[in-house]
Amino acid sequence: MSKEYISFLTQNAKEFIKFQTASGRWNDIYDRNLRSFDRHCATMYSDVFVLTQEMVDSWCTQRSEENGTSCGKRVQCVRLFIRYLQCRGKTDVNEPEIPQPESSTYIAHAFTELELSNFFLACDSLPSTPRTRTILTRKIIVPTFFRLLYSSGIRTIEARRLGMDDVDLCNGVLNIRESKGDDQHYVALHETTTELLRQYNAAIRKLYPDRVFFFPSSKQNGKELSPKWVNENFNMLWYKYNTQHAIPYELRHNYAVENINKWNGKGFDFLRNFLALSKSMGHSTLQSTKYYYHLVPAMSDILLRLTGKDFDRIVPEVDYEES
Repeated sequence: MSKEYISFLTQNAKEFIKFQTASGRWNDIYDRNLRSFDRHCATMYSDVFVLTQEMVDSWCTQRSEENGTSCGKRVQCVRLFIRYLQCRGKTDVNEPEIPQPESSTYIAHAFTELELSNFFLACDSLPSTPRTRTILTRKIIVPTFFRLLYSSGIRTIEARRLGMDDVDLCNGVLNIRESKGDDQHYVALHETTTELLRQYNAAIRKLYPDRVFFFPSSKQNGKELSPKWVNENFNMLWYKYNTQHAIPYELRHNYAVENINKWNGKGFDFLRNFLALSKSMGHSTLQSTKYYYHLVPAMSDILLRLTGKDFDRIVPEVDYEES
């Protein structure tokens, strides 16, 4: 698809993109969907030069091949665009409705200690020869990158987009700017993870003394790592010694479950621990954090018994943010 805008919305779209980019809220998915909407307006309404409700609704209506969740992801950018135009008095059309998300049937893989031990053994066994920049970069980054996911519970996209200014190696704090939700948040690291990042930083800066991203890509001239890099390296190293299916994002699930398991037998200072976990994981609502209780054996029953009818008031039903 061409990256040029061709409809009467071109100037507004460019201004919107500039605004979103300056706010750190622009990505490839938004770009692709806004251009798709632009072409829809240009081809289906070639003789109309003002935005109408019909244009918006005809593109945003849920398609036969979509479920509620995928439709919502497609429509979200156009919804933000309409809101942007409304705030500036440039349109009076209504924002598109986002369909009710589908309930997820996905069940995350439950890692065993042996599987994790095998995986990190494979990470630590990467070759250092031939001593090319690509080989050395991979050997330095891989063990640290995946241990950071495992020990902090941050999303893969958050780790990939960490800038040098986002990592406080003195105090062990990550500043998560590029997150799934709209809120910036901070993640405090365990002291062993902080020390690992210090050692990593000392090694990688010899190859990238002026790098912008904390984890630079050798194939992209120091830019952020790609999702493909994460998946390919995880798969190759995971299946070196393990057989059960797993994906990188499940290290985040494991972090949540392991934390919840530690609460058992400690008096259930439930709300404090629950809020801390939710904030650390960057959830925009407490609903998203509740999902992980379903992954811990008997935890939902225990909490329901302790909190009674207040359980769903304190921890509402899970939504689709983490689906």
